[in-house]
Amino acid sequence: MTAVDTMALAQAERTDLVELLATFTPQQWEAPTLCAGWRVRDVIAHMFSYEDLGFGGTIGRFVRGGLRLDRVNALGVAAHADDTPAELLALARRHLRPRGLTANFKGQIALTDAMIHHQDIRRPLGLPREIPPDRLRAALNFGRTAPPLRSVPRIRGLRLVATDLDWSSGDGPVVEGPAETLLMALAGRKGLEDELSGPGLSTLAARISA
Repeated sequence: MTAVDTMALAQAERTDLVELLATFTPQQWEAPTLCAGWRVRDVIAHMFSYEDLGFGGTIGRFVRGGLRLDRVNALGVAAHADDTPAELLALARRHLRPRGLTANFKGQIALTDAMIHHQDIRRPLGLPREIPPDRLRAALNFGRTAPPLRSVPRIRGLRLVATDLDWSSGDGPVVEGPAETLLMALAGRKGLEDELSGPGLSTLAARISA
């Protein structure tokens, strides 16, 4: 089996996102996303706020955030609160290849984060896309156990089955649907019930709502 270059996949995903952002109007930069309270500009600030920190800067941010991920992420957004869309786009373009914290696990952090946030932006704006299967498969494999997503208790005792990709995970009542929707469910995004089906759906939906 050929090894998957997840760093290259992460760079490709970021590149696709940047190409989308380059077409956005000022109004779209201010549009809400699936991340509660965050606009498009806030999501981009969050995504790329770790790239220039280095090890010491990353530790310092976590300490200032009280080791609470929501507070730590809020500090990253605040650091770019005064940036214009053009400045945020330039920031993203400088860091198409992950570095620092997001480059860990061979770029799988950056890949999974970028793919989820890409959809956080696209879904509310009604901008669907075709996602390359290799990126989806890699993000699903990493996302099912990635601590920041807190997906393990969300999917415990369930079997997830992609209907458009050769991928499944877990044992128990089945939840099936498109791979992209399953990834967003792993991340705890709400309002996906119409895109999924199976005897385990009610359990998953309840856990996401909780």
